[in-house]
Amino acid sequence: MKSDSPESKKTTTPESELSEKSTFKDYLKATEQKANQPLPIWRLVVPLLAQVGLIMSVPTHAAYTDVTGKTVILQTLPVDSSDVMQNSALAFDYNISRISTLRKVNGWGYWARRHALRNGQINEGSTLYLILQERLSLRRNSLRAWKPIRVSSNLPNNLFSNQVALKGNYQDGMIDYGLDNYSIPETEREQVSRKISQEQENRSGEKPPILVKVKVDPQGNAVPVSFTIGDRSYRF
Repeated sequence: MKSDSPESKKTTTPESELSEKSTFKDYLKATEQKANQPLPIWRLVVPLLAQVGLIMSVPTHAAYTDVTGKTVILQTLPVDSSDVMQNSALAFDYNISRISTLRKVNGWGYWARRHALRNGQINEGSTLYLILQERLSLRRNSLRAWKPIRVSSNLPNNLFSNQVALKGNYQDGMIDYGLDNYSIPETEREQVSRKISQEQENRSGEKPPILVKVKVDPQGNAVPVSFTIGDRSYRF
């Protein structure tokens, strides 16, 4: 009687037949065909939309602030043309950016202690909210800088209609409100430079300040609108 051995009962499956018949050349050909297949449309659209969203986020935020923000007038320190003109940009130095100004404002001492390091220095990047209050002008259509009345570590939610909280960060011994540097066309830079010099002559050599109109949104973020030198205004 003939016995069945494991060798005589070897089973052949479709997978094993395909494996035996396929060669390395076939594998390479199949891989190349797969690589040449077009990518699904979503693989192209999703990264593109992400990049567009990132690019559009800055102007969208600026537009939101411009629409929802409250108009506020800030004042720079007295300037001459060399103070303001830097290459292709305007550089503004606000009085409320100076620690010497803020030390006189209610709440500064508490804020400074709360954000101080062990060596007594204020921690870089510490957030500050400066509450500003509108000052009425004695002359019609004339501008007056809003007055700083209080410093806070947190965004206040109980301000009067003539008050606003401006958000800033402590950087290199000053408070940065994100309103310092602006690019303007060369022709306009020349106009600004001449106007500053003219105002300085009218003041018998005394440097004029610049009034800057900004919009401040409910979160304290600000975007510039225009600035005024003497009787002349310029839009950003």
